[in-house]
Amino acid sequence: MNNKEEQLNALNDIKKLMDRSSRFISLSGLSGVFAGLTALVGAYLAHNEINVFLNNNSIYGHSLEDLEANLLKIGFGVLVVALIGGLLLTLRQSRKRKLPFWDRTTKNLLVNLAIPLVSGGLFIIALLLVHPNTYGLVAPSCLIFYGLALINASKYTYTDIRFLGYCEIVLGLICMFYIGYGLYFWAIGFGILHILYGMLMYFKYERAN
Repeated sequence: MNNKEEQLNALNDIKKLMDRSSRFISLSGLSGVFAGLTALVGAYLAHNEINVFLNNNSIYGHSLEDLEANLLKIGFGVLVVALIGGLLLTLRQSRKRKLPFWDRTTKNLLVNLAIPLVSGGLFIIALLLVHPNTYGLVAPSCLIFYGLALINASKYTYTDIRFLGYCEIVLGLICMFYIGYGLYFWAIGFGILHILYGMLMYFKYERAN
């Protein structure tokens, strides 16, 4: 090996070290798959709740308030299960690679992810409080703000996540023209896209290692 090759190898090693120190690379692709499957289960349960309300309302005595409460419970349950599963799988990946789970990069990732998510959550809450008949805008708003959050956080983790963000935004914009089908778009965005993204990340970064 000549000096030029040694210098190139040294530069590649330095580049890998810098990339590892500035990006959160312990993010597990399996956590995306788990979140997607959880979202699909949640969408199925929500679909059943809506059908009961529309078709058997007089039999079971369900009110609109009951439906809203049940949907909120399902949504909160899906969020908690997806977060716990994602956290455990990512911790597992971090230990496997012998990398710190919590450091400055992780903080930067979470801050950049949280800014659009919190803004979107407050926007949706204000929308529902001020304009009670705008439930159809919840699904597209969630998808759009979530996509913005992924793009904003992508500079601190794998850049592939940026393309997932683009897909979520496009899906949310399309959903604006099909308001009555928000639950299906929600299932595609948070379910199917997450599963596809998680599988891509797993085979691209995890299985190879």
